[in-house]
Amino acid sequence: MKRFGVFLLALGLTLLSACVTINVYFPAAAAEKAAEQFIGKVIGEAADADPPKSGDAPAPRQPPQASLLDLLIPAAHAAEPDLNIQTPAVREIQARMKQRFDTTLTKAFAAGTIGMTGNGLVAMRDAASVPLSERAALTQALADENRDRAAVYREIAVANGHPEWESQIQSTFARQWIERARPGWYYQDPTGSWKQR
Repeated sequence: MKRFGVFLLALGLTLLSACVTINVYFPAAAAEKAAEQFIGKVIGEAADADPPKSGDAPAPRQPPQASLLDLLIPAAHAAEPDLNIQTPAVREIQARMKQRFDTTLTKAFAAGTIGMTGNGLVAMRDAASVPLSERAALTQALADENRDRAAVYREIAVANGHPEWESQIQSTFARQWIERARPGWYYQDPTGSWKQR
């Protein structure tokens, strides 16, 4: 009977060690930092920059049981992915967006005719305030901007080997576009209502 118990314990430990799975989770902090950098280069410095963060707290000590378990079953750790936004395609899109902001969009945001949507795109907010002679050009600029935004979200996900992250990257960028909007610019809140920064 004692041998059977030892056998079951050995079998259980063997099965447990064979079931180690490495999950690669969406790197939310890296995505937020990437979005801040990207958007900062497109629209310039944020009006409300976050204060610098203090150093990280020391890691807590592991209990002795965890050390024993690590000895029996080696821990499997997935490295925190580094979100790469420095691909040629991303830089090309970023340059187009910067030029569009400098020539058209900044003025339209300041006038309140366009705003940031909750899904990381831009939309016409007050078409009636745009002279008819300029409306077609602004509509085209918005279409080009939204196409480039969708492309950059997709490109970042694909360039980092995780196309399934596209919607999470878009959500992260959506929050950052709104946070980095200049005072007076409009954005949509979660209900779809327009608010002003």
